[in-house]
Order: sequence, then C-alpha cells, then structure tokens
Amino acid sequence: MSDLLIKLSNNSTTAAIVKMLGLPTPVELARAERGYVAQPFAGKTVLFGSAPNAYASDSLRSAVRGGGAQPLQALPEDPNAKADILIMDATGCANPADYRALYDFFHPVMRRITRNARVLITAALPEAESDPVAAAAARGVEGFSRSLAKELGKRGATVNLAYVARNAVERLAGVVRFFCGVQTTYVSGQVVHVTARVAAPGALPMHEALKGKVALVTGSARGIGRATAERLVQEGAQVVCLDVPGAADALRETCAAIGATPLPLDIASAEAPRQLAEFFRDKFGGVDIVVHNAGITRDKTLANMKEHFWEMVVSINFAAIAAADKMLIDENVLRDGGRIVCLSSISGVAGNFGQTNYAATKAALIGYVAAQAPKLAARGICINAVAPGFIETAMTDAMPFMTRELGRRLNSLSQGGKPRDVAELITFLSTPGAYGISGDTIRVCGQGLVGA
Repeated sequence: MSDLLIKLSNNSTTAAIVKMLGLPTPVELARAERGYVAQPFAGKTVLFGSAPNAYASDSLRSAVRGGGAQPLQALPEDPNAKADILIMDATGCANPADYRALYDFFHPVMRRITRNARVLITAALPEAESDPVAAAAARGVEGFSRSLAKELGKRGATVNLAYVARNAVERLAGVVRFFCGVQTTYVSGQVVHVTARVAAPGALPMHEALKGKVALVTGSARGIGRATAERLVQEGAQVVCLDVPGAADALRETCAAIGATPLPLDIASAEAPRQLAEFFRDKFGGVDIVVHNAGITRDKTLANMKEHFWEMVVSINFAAIAAADKMLIDENVLRDGGRIVCLSSISGVAGNFGQTNYAATKAALIGYVAAQAPKLAARGICINAVAPGFIETAMTDAMPFMTRELGRRLNSLSQGGKPRDVAELITFLSTPGAYGISGDTIRVCGQGLVGA
C-alpha cells in the first residue's frame, strides 16, 4: 500500500494543507535500483571536518576520493551551494573542550544541507581509552549523532556513527561508501564498531562486490528475504533461496524472476542442518554468505499463550539458526572469509506487548552475534545482526489504518521503510568491505522512536 501522506507532502498543491493541519511532512527518500557503482560520490559535494588530534582523517579523505569526489574543508561562498555528504572525524574528541569542533563544523551549514543528505561521524572506541574523561568524551559523540539524526530526518537525511579503533582506520573505505551512499536510505541514528579483530580479505571489490560468492537466504519466497536475495544477485552472488515446502510455488517464482536456486526445506526440522551442509558441499563446495531471515510470530500475551506457540517461535527463530550455524561452521562448509547475518527485530531491542516469545528470540540473536564474533574472527568470518523497524510489507498493509499510521510516523523520517532498505544493509554486511564490523546489531528503522 502506498503512503498517501508522502504524495500529499511532496505535491505543490497539497503540501501547504498538510503543513497547516500539523501533519508530518515526509520527503521522498532516495533509493538505489541497481548494484554498487565504482564512484558513488561522483558529482556530490562532500564537506569534511575534523577535531584536533583526530586520527582517522587520512583514511576518510582517501575513501571519499576513491568514491569519485574531492572533500572540501568549507562550502563555496555561493549561498545556493549545499552539502550532499558531510563527514566529521571526531576521533580526536578527548575532553569537553574538544566538542567545540562538532559545533564549529555543523552549525554554520545546518541550513545548507540537501534533502537525502548523508552524514557520517567517526569517534574513538570508548572502551579503548584509558582516561575516563577521554572515554566519556568519545561516548558523548554518540549522543550528538543520534540527536543530529533527529534534526535532519525531516529532510530525509541520515546520520550515523562509526567508532573506530586506532589500528583499524584502513578498514573505513567500505564503511564510508555505505553510510555516505544512497543505500543507507532507512539506516539512521545507528552505531557501528570498526576494529581489526577479523582477518582482512584478499581483495576489496567495490563493484559486483559478491562476484564468485555463494549465498544462502532463508525465508526468501517473499518480503525482506526476497529483496535480499535479489540484491545479493545484483552484486554477482550465486544465491540459494530457502523456504518451507508449503511456499514452494512462491519460492520457485522468486528464483525464476531473479536467477536464484530454490531449496524447499523446513529449517526447523532435525535433519535440516545436515541437509544444508550436504547440499552446499555437494553442489557448490561450500557457502560464503548465510542470511538467517526465516522467522515467525505467534503473538499472545503470556497469560494466553499456548505452549506450542512458545515452542514453535523459539524453535524457528533461534534454535534452528544456532543448529544450522554449528553444522556449517564445525564442518567448514562456511568458507573462511564468510559472512553471517541474522535478522533480529526492534522487538528484540525494546520488547513488545504480546511478543514475549518473539522478543526473546530476537534479543537472543543480538547476544548470539556478539558472542560468536570473536570465535570466528581468526577465520576472517564476520557475523552481525540487522534489526528492522516498520517495513512496508503485506503484513503491514493488513494492519488497521491508525496502527499502520503510527508505525509509519514514529521515526525521524516519518515514514515506513521498504524491504529493499533492509536488503541494502544485509548486502553491505555480506561484502568483503565490511570486514571491520563484526558482532554488531544495526537497526533499519529510520531511527524509530521505539527502542531509540
């Protein structure tokens, strides 16, 4: 179902009426239709700033130049000149006085930032700072970035923060390309940790980033799973789409449309882990990317929840993932340099009424990726979780009008996301260029107020 308010807000005839009524005025969000390009920043105005003693600036500038733009220290005097991308290296913020660099960089240009702009801020890893004041100063940059995201969200702009270890600055190119690119449409107010924990890949392709890779996407007959499979195919991956046998017709239709391989299988069955391992070993010699998208809801308050609803959700949403990964990892079916992405949820971050079973499993995945990350690092394997917020699907279309409207508006961008928006983040985390990020949970929610 289309979002009527977006159409009315962006129509010259009706926009004034929407504003007069005090309704949100969401802008049309920029989205990519195709895969990554070699120079995503070509033609963009990129404004760059840094705090005193910042240590990531050279790598950040290099990433911008590699993306096809020359970073500027200041905007041209022409009052019509605006910034499309703003990058602030705040890794030097080590005391309260250093925060002045944030003000001096952003304050003069706040009214000169374009619609759908991208802002990336870097900061030092707080836990790596021995001085408590320096650790606190680094952590404070997160509060600044989240607040800035709420101010700029009305323009469709996104703001994100990367904590960067001193020995990991060379890993920023992929981070810059994603968080400063069009693909981060519905990812805002988020934080990632860039470290040198994971072994570096042999190559860092920026175009067709997954060429030669084999990927598994579970629950991919429709919705987010289908969008993810399609996006991985765009980057050159050979994708296997898995869904329950009952969805076999839809699964085959999806695979025929995008050029993927169907695999009807009940992921929660006792035989599934062994069947998966044998399938990928026999057909492809292994698998490089595993996206755990399959999941179900069986919502009831705890007092009214039947035992089989509890068991079903826990089995599919958590136990099946742990069992499949154990088999693929222990038998080295998941290749070195592989990627695992688990679909968590806002419910796993903040909880939700009537979803004790679902929220428990989605919160478990947040803990799961954090615990697995150091164990897999030596093999060059990254594991992360993605937590979608209000995403426009057939399920949300079936919601009552007011419930759907509240879900759409309770975020900084004042609208719902698309399955493609989730797929974009999953795809980035599946690329070699994301090798600095492992163990994180990143939300795709337009900076939703629930769990913010």
